[in-house]
Amino acid sequence: METAPKLTFKYGWDERDEVETPMKGCRSDGIVCCGDGKSYCVYFIDPVRLQQNLEEEVELGSPFLAPSGLIVIPELTRSAMENAIAQLWKQGYFDRLKPLAEAELHQMA
Repeated sequence: METAPKLTFKYGWDERDEVETPMKGCRSDGIVCCGDGKSYCVYFIDPVRLQQNLEEEVELGSPFLAPSGLIVIPELTRSAMENAIAQLWKQGYFDRLKPLAEAELHQMA
């Protein structure tokens, strides 16, 4: 059986992130590393921040918001994000995403 993917962040995760990420309501630097060696970028956002970002885009003349790998969850805690990744992996979500190229992974390190 393949092991569940691991969630990391391009800019790391520390005690400050533990407090600030739920308040900010978004985290765009998520990287999901799967057991098959493929990695994917993910963008976490809560519903309040999603609405705020959409309103900003509309004001700027762009009537949509469509970041790649968008995952909307009620609250951005580390455990909620990891749970979402585990559930999405079980549902085959990452099979439909384009994995990061090796060069992109090295740029993120």
